[in-house]
Amino acid sequence: MIIKYLSFLVGLIWSYSLIKTQSIFSKKAGLIFKLFISKVSWLTLIVAIYFGYKNFSVEYILAGIIFSIILVHLGFKFLGKYLKSKFSEKQLTTTKTFFEYSLIAWVLYYIFN
Repeated sequence: MIIKYLSFLVGLIWSYSLIKTQSIFSKKAGLIFKLFISKVSWLTLIVAIYFGYKNFSVEYILAGIIFSIILVHLGFKFLGKYLKSKFSEKQLTTTKTFFEYSLIAWVLYYIFN
């Protein structure tokens, strides 16, 4: 029972963190992220909730969803503060731009191959 619930929580946290990651990217990379990754993450979140529905009570499902959302938001908040304290704004912008163009190149590579 504990392993099932932990796998339910991991599924919720994983899918919601990918959904939340979409808000970090610029519009052009965010569009590609939304089309290819975020849609799958929403499906994964729905499947995780359905898994919870089949195996646990409504209270456990709601507690897991609330816990996952709070954990992901806190993780993003603390990670953002940590990165801003360690790196300059220019370094963060350069790194973000690199990852955005890498994401676009990666998706285009898999579309055309």
